Amino acid sequence: MAEQHGHGHGHGHGVSADSDRRWLVIALVLITAFMCAEVVVGLLANSLALLSDAAHMLTDAASIVLALVALRLAARPARGRFTYGYRRAEILSAQANGLTLLLLAAWLTYEAVRRLFDPPEVEGLLVLVTALVGIAVNLAATWAISKANRSSLNVEGAFQHVLNDLFAFIATAVAGAAVMLTGITQLDAVASLVVVVLMVRAGVGLVRESGRIFLEAAPAGVDPGDIGERMVGLARVEEVHDLHVWEITSGQPALSAHVLVDRSADCHAVRRELEAMLARDYEITHTTLQVDHVGAGEHPATDPALQLPVANLAHCQDSHGQIHRKPQPAE
Repeated sequence: MAEQHGHGHGHGHGVSADSDRRWLVIALVLITAFMCAEVVVGLLANSLALLSDAAHMLTDAASIVLALVALRLAARPARGRFTYGYRRAEILSAQANGLTLLLLAAWLTYEAVRRLFDPPEVEGLLVLVTALVGIAVNLAATWAISKANRSSLNVEGAFQHVLNDLFAFIATAVAGAAVMLTGITQLDAVASLVVVVLMVRAGVGLVRESGRIFLEAAPAGVDPGDIGERMVGLARVEEVHDLHVWEITSGQPALSAHVLVDRSADCHAVRRELEAMLARDYEITHTTLQVDHVGAGEHPATDPALQLPVANLAHCQDSHGQIHRKPQPAE
């Protein structure tokens, strides 16, 4: 007896409601308006710290725009060759956003180091006032994004970026005040390097997480080996092989496996028990389980529909996933 079962559910990944879009747009308007003003003030004040903050805010705005575009794409139904639809569009945009952060960080590092050795005149008062306004704007934008659904990698990335901007503006405000009090203009470049550290941290995180999904790795915090042992530990389950755990997109884990049960077991009952355990203990509700009786290969009969040996239906000659077997009792 062979049973193959797959099912999908409505997952809470990504931003889905109109209210979520509205919060993202509010944050985008706040960030874009202030970013434009900051570029002008940064040029007038000759402040690299302000310009680096503006560059960081540009990536924040881009991440929100990409999240909105990916949201619209992800809403399209699966059809044709795109059997998952466009749900991974958000992962593409998250990776692009992370790479952009790293490239901007490299350029700002070069400029900051150059200014440490050849510091220009910096208007400390303009830097301080602009940074204080930036703190207020980032607090408002962070609050707006926090109201949206943050299970999407893009939305969470945008949230973390704006939060990082808040700390960056605090560093810039401190630098502006220090330049006013001490006249040491190199402090502006030091504040820029603080922003660079935050940009690298956010960029590496986005590239790492999006890369994990592209490479079909198991979700963070999920151990496929542990799952396999739990599955084979259930009564009547003898072996689990071709076990795969991956994420279709952020917040939507999936699992597939070939399960062999003892010859007296009810395949349907075992499959339901496995699905309940995976949903309860690992929050994996998108599963595809093929359940067969162990030892079917001992019989030379053929499947009437496929005209294939039963052994080929029960066992994989070349398993392409983890294999877990129930321990045999000692003789």
